[in-house]
Amino acid sequence: MIETIVFDVGETLVRDDRYWASWADWLDVPAHTLSALVGAVVVQGRDNADAVRLLRPGIDIAAEYAAREAAGRGEQLGEQDLYPDVRPALTALRERGVRVVVAGNQTGKIGELLRALDLPADLVVMSADWGVAKPAPAFFARVLDVSGAGPESTLYVGDHPANDIIPAKAAGLRTAHLRRGPWGYWWADDPDVRDVTDWSIDSLTDLVDLVGR
Repeated sequence: MIETIVFDVGETLVRDDRYWASWADWLDVPAHTLSALVGAVVVQGRDNADAVRLLRPGIDIAAEYAAREAAGRGEQLGEQDLYPDVRPALTALRERGVRVVVAGNQTGKIGELLRALDLPADLVVMSADWGVAKPAPAFFARVLDVSGAGPESTLYVGDHPANDIIPAKAAGLRTAHLRRGPWGYWWADDPDVRDVTDWSIDSLTDLVDLVGR
């Protein structure tokens, strides 16, 4: 029985298009150019920051983050960035007695912005808050610390096999791979991903029926 569902953030709850568009604007390149490069590094299994490095070899990503923040052009997150199924699905899950946790690889600022949206969740916490990021086993150990349930009763939902599904499964959690965003679509039917995925879903609302069963 699933007692707790833990959600990834990027391309699970939140659309990343505005995020990448802001980077394109900062780098003064067309948005579609950066999007194409993100797609290229995705299919190669590389870090998505490599898309920025392809445009600016040798760039110091951390320094650029700081410069963007200083210029008032840093991270943003609002209601318009949420996928439309987020609030209905999370609300329905909580009504069924499921503990809802949001835990992703994000900065402390994104954590603050997400909490300000007052999502129907019992806990919203980011890797920056914990000082450890996916896919490290310590991240999923922290997930279990806050789950309130055993690993067999905790479901981790995400789009990225290497960051979400594979390490969550290795930690003993149940897993749901979401067909959403570049990582979710590209690896949706990969047999290795299917082997470690308990459920493949097309929408967060699928989880409501899953829990009901």
